[in-house]
Amino acid sequence: MTSIETTNVPNRAESRVLAIVPAYNEEESLAATIEELQRVAPDIDYVVVNDGSRDGTLALCKASGFNYVSHPTNLGLTAGVQTGMKYALRHGYEMAIQFDADGQHDPAYISALVAKMDDAKADIVVGSRFVTEKKPKSLRMLGSNLISGMIKLTTGARIKDPTSGMRLYNKRAIRLFATQDWTSPEPDTLACLIRKGYKVEEVQVSMRERMAGESYLNLTRSISYMANTCMSILFSQWFRR
Repeated sequence: MTSIETTNVPNRAESRVLAIVPAYNEEESLAATIEELQRVAPDIDYVVVNDGSRDGTLALCKASGFNYVSHPTNLGLTAGVQTGMKYALRHGYEMAIQFDADGQHDPAYISALVAKMDDAKADIVVGSRFVTEKKPKSLRMLGSNLISGMIKLTTGARIKDPTSGMRLYNKRAIRLFATQDWTSPEPDTLACLIRKGYKVEEVQVSMRERMAGESYLNLTRSISYMANTCMSILFSQWFRR
């Protein structure tokens, strides 16, 4: 079994909410992201999940005294989020939010997502760019509309920003993501959970350009991602436990 390096952490949560910050080669933006998170949302705990970064991300975590866990090799976003969910479950957090390391997510919106979860008794709250704002016309947004249509077709629910990576999970969802290998932070899992009775809400947020580096999703990969996601929503989700 692959070992996971961790910092010394308390046996129980000090906050209701844990921010899970997956990080792969994010040394240029991670420090600013964590510093802003601590400044703007000081009542939120966090854990950086260093996913086998090949740059100085791990060294930065150690030198800065960040709370982190570290995969010895790159396992991908799904494994990074699952590690964070296992951490959240083990330490008894009521909620966990997936929070990008590259500076795109604004921690000022976390309180609104928490309030929505409390008020609506939701299992998952998505930080959505398009609750009150219109989607711009682009190839990526065309793909987003297609995914939204597939979710609507298979579940009856309208999710306006299905590819948003800013998502808040309650304890029920934390346990599922921490213990079930078929889950992932992708739209097909969201569709599957809606079909299984999980309540999903959206809250309007704004997102920023990444601070440094570049996105994994170029044009070719974006098209492939959209096609694979739609196929999974239409077919694969029906075979999940």
